[in-house]
Amino acid sequence: MKRWIAMIAVVLSLTGCGYNDFQRLDEATKSAWSEVLNQYQRRADLVPNIVATVKGQANFEQETLTKVIEARAKATSIQVTPETLNNPEAFNKFQQAQGELSGALSRLMVVAERYPELQANQAFRDLRVTLEGTENRITVARNRYIQTVQEYNVLARSFPTNLTAKVFSYQPKPNFSVQNESQISTPPTVDFGAPKK
Repeated sequence: MKRWIAMIAVVLSLTGCGYNDFQRLDEATKSAWSEVLNQYQRRADLVPNIVATVKGQANFEQETLTKVIEARAKATSIQVTPETLNNPEAFNKFQQAQGELSGALSRLMVVAERYPELQANQAFRDLRVTLEGTENRITVARNRYIQTVQEYNVLARSFPTNLTAKVFSYQPKPNFSVQNESQISTPPTVDFGAPKK
């Protein structure tokens, strides 16, 4: 009889400690992270098609293409595992590589604006629209991940569930951060005056 009472007490204490919530949110963060990776992979898969289309433009800047290819190689070379979510250093390294690829693709699209023949190429226009859609999907997936991590981290830091987090080693998870935070926190200067000659 005492054994049954002890088991019931343990079960009741576990339901109020947040253990099941940790399990649910841990799986939710892994799922959200998988969607982020899925969208990053989609973007990486588009890059060779974009580069091949742009290479058709004989006088296109080779340096820009090389930087895109190098950034893609770096971004896809990083092995991402579920443990990456619990390792802030590995997470940051992955995030930096994806940021470099985003920057290289942005520069490619800006440079491509200067080539009317390329802009008129239907394949390039289609790839550009697909890339823009993929960037939007990445943003949505990252936002979902951020929300899931926020919910998980609040649970890990709130009382009394923080006690469960300590007992079962549920550490707060790293979140996305902006790499150029100091640059984007300064408002841009807008001058509508006459251009200087």
